[in-house]
Amino acid sequence: MNIDWDSLGRGQPALAAIPTTLREAAQLRRFAAGETLHRRGDRPTAMLWVLDGELRLVRTAIDGSVLILQRVRSGFIAEASMEAGAYHCDVMAAAAGHLLRFPLPVFRAVLEQDAAFRQAWMRRLAQEVRKLRAQNERLGLHSAAERILHYLETEGRDGALILPQSRKAWAAELGLSHEVLYRTLRRLREDGVIQIDGNRIARVS
Repeated sequence: MNIDWDSLGRGQPALAAIPTTLREAAQLRRFAAGETLHRRGDRPTAMLWVLDGELRLVRTAIDGSVLILQRVRSGFIAEASMEAGAYHCDVMAAAAGHLLRFPLPVFRAVLEQDAAFRQAWMRRLAQEVRKLRAQNERLGLHSAAERILHYLETEGRDGALILPQSRKAWAAELGLSHEVLYRTLRRLREDGVIQIDGNRIARVS
């Protein structure tokens, strides 16, 4: 499948940071909703860039509950896999779309040789570290209400956000059952703590 980099760049300007060597090695791949691209324990062979649709890193607990550790609609996913012998989570598609595959040997070589790309990669990792710290802090909170309000503050803008996923998927990202999420949202709204208008949820100041 041919890759039209000019067209992709108009939709995702961040792709401009991808050097020519990596572009020449890239492979374009479709994925279907519900597809598992990699399972925990699989050996990573490529870095993945999500073009559209949605990929998630998920882990299933012993009790069967699912925790979403990363959700990506645009950009790299599972960055830590570059230095790992195996995936530590499943890579699953929440919505159908396309991705770019960059073979790991080429990716590593370009990082070593291209200073500008290396700096862009380090900025990307720093952003992910900040997101993961916020997520770990949120999952450490004891009550569902605290996790919801923390999410609004860290992931929203001025305490408000447009939820980009189903509430069931949001519950998994918060480490809650969807029943607990729905019940807590209703209570927070009735108490005047938040406002809900369709997919928009806002903290009441």
